Amino acid sequence: MKPSQKGLLRIVHATANSMRGLKAAWQSEAAVRQDFMLCAVLLVVAMVSPARGTELALLIGSLLILIIVELLNSAVEAAIDRIGPELHELSGKAKDIASAAVMFALINILITWLVILGPWLWSFVV
Repeated sequence: MKPSQKGLLRIVHATANSMRGLKAAWQSEAAVRQDFMLCAVLLVVAMVSPARGTELALLIGSLLILIIVELLNSAVEAAIDRIGPELHELSGKAKDIASAAVMFALINILITWLVILGPWLWSFVV
């Protein structure tokens, strides 16, 4: 039986677990590192862009969604790999579905950024 933690101690332990998971994902998943690097670059772009308030929150929020979905994708992959190395239709299906979620998070970034910053970015091209 798991001991029940309450209050601040529970938050401290939950934060430690989260940081351990983030470290594991960073160390073992190239896609996680790539997505963090993409988000770091785009975060700088967002900060120097004319976006403020709600628009800035939407730009940053779209980046956070990508990180969240990529971490969940990595968790699905780890859980499937824990079951066994053999190929199985359902294992492949689970991994493909999680990968599709990452693809839609990336599409969400593209659409959000184009709608909000498209005219500003276009001014650098022309």
